[in-house]
Amino acid sequence: MRFPCVTINLKKIEHNAEKLVKWCSERQIEVMAVTKGICGLDKVVRTFIKGGAKKLGDSRIENIVSLKQAGISIPIYLLRIPMLSEVEDVVRWADGSLNSEVKVIEALSAAAKTLGKKHKVILMVEAGDLREGVMPENVLDTVSEIIKLSNIEFEGIGTNLGCYGGVKASYDNMKLLVDLATDIEQTFGIEVKTISGGNSSTLMLLKQGGLPKGITQFRLGEGILLGNDPSTSRPLPDTYQDAILLKAEVIEVKTKPSYPIGEIGLDAFGNKPFFEDKGLMRRAIVALGKQDCRIEGLAPVDKSIDILGASSDHLLLDVTKNKDIKVGSIVEFNLSYGALLGLMTSKYVKKYII
Repeated sequence: MRFPCVTINLKKIEHNAEKLVKWCSERQIEVMAVTKGICGLDKVVRTFIKGGAKKLGDSRIENIVSLKQAGISIPIYLLRIPMLSEVEDVVRWADGSLNSEVKVIEALSAAAKTLGKKHKVILMVEAGDLREGVMPENVLDTVSEIIKLSNIEFEGIGTNLGCYGGVKASYDNMKLLVDLATDIEQTFGIEVKTISGGNSSTLMLLKQGGLPKGITQFRLGEGILLGNDPSTSRPLPDTYQDAILLKAEVIEVKTKPSYPIGEIGLDAFGNKPFFEDKGLMRRAIVALGKQDCRIEGLAPVDKSIDILGASSDHLLLDVTKNKDIKVGSIVEFNLSYGALLGLMTSKYVKKYII
């Protein structure tokens, strides 16, 4: 095994998928499993499907192409609003996409006509998080434009919460979607097949009985991979939080002062760091840094170890309470979703499936 690396436990991920799919299916909600967190790694994606996911979603068309070429046959949707420059690839490889711009949907329709295909569209609605989405008062006008397009199938509406503004899913913002879907059906005489009520941060609203009737889909990534509720960073009941772990190797262990010696200026990333003088400290360095992931999203499995900080290639640890750490020791870390994204994207971090 080479380090640093992430280990991916398929049995634990399958367990998480099964549990969350069961929660959702009890309320007639389908699960679109989000594959971007593992960069579309097909062996892991097949575990999502084995766990009950009926659709997949990814934010990068490159991952969707890779999955299709690997023989994944269930529907895959592009989650990030398509760029005009990629619409042909989106129509060619993705079964559908999430959208908020009529100009882009028109381009998707034109590309679909050229390719002899129909492309499914879920219209994103702004529900308060202030990322993508049409303002609620503009939804009917936007739908009226979409349904005129010959090679577009209007599938439904959705929203995103928690990813930018940190807005939590609530009865009110979920009911907004349900009411808009009713307005669309009554105005245009069409069926709104999908009401996509957000991501893993909506799961606890469902579990606690606060989700209004009518939501038909969740897009789940972090909940399946890490067993976490993104809105609170708390574990989801009866799921594993250690299905994916980071392992990094210790390259130095020294006793040094805890406060730098000399005048403190800006660090390598343009920030002025703050230090607390704790006297002499037993410090370890592992071969990993900010170039590889979001360091703030790491938590040592061994609670006697604390993270001090990092540069681009070095992660500094306080191992004063752990006398067993030496050069060559392997330190394990639990991950946040942000840390996972960086680690999976980094070509310097090995990936091992177990």
